[in-house]
Amino acid sequence: MPMEFINQNILLVSIVVVSALGLLWPMFFRSAGLRASPAEATALINREEAKVLDVREPDEFASGHLPDAINIPVGKLGERMHELERFKERPLIVCCASGMRSNRGCAELKKAGFAKLYNLEGGMDAWLSANYPVHKGGRKK
Repeated sequence: MPMEFINQNILLVSIVVVSALGLLWPMFFRSAGLRASPAEATALINREEAKVLDVREPDEFASGHLPDAINIPVGKLGERMHELERFKERPLIVCCASGMRSNRGCAELKKAGFAKLYNLEGGMDAWLSANYPVHKGGRKK
């Protein structure tokens, strides 16, 4: 009987399943840090002296990054965490190209005791779309 109902109402059942997954998705894939739009990130930098951590690879960083950003690729974050210790009590904005690697970076930093973490929403793509300033070249450590 249940299979007959499912077969006769496959579209309805599909809608229910997709809706349930949409509601549950945020529970399983939460951002480790708070999200900050480019405008909110700018306010944090200007008002609270937030530091920016770019977790992209060095060549990506050199092609354009937020002013005064520190570059530590997400894959090297664990071994270079000591470089960030002095920023533990300050707001830290973590960015990458689109927001995926920075979310991973936020999770790692949160485990290390960083409390004021912000994931740049949309990453460098959003920053560039908003026409905010970008510095090119050199690795800032």
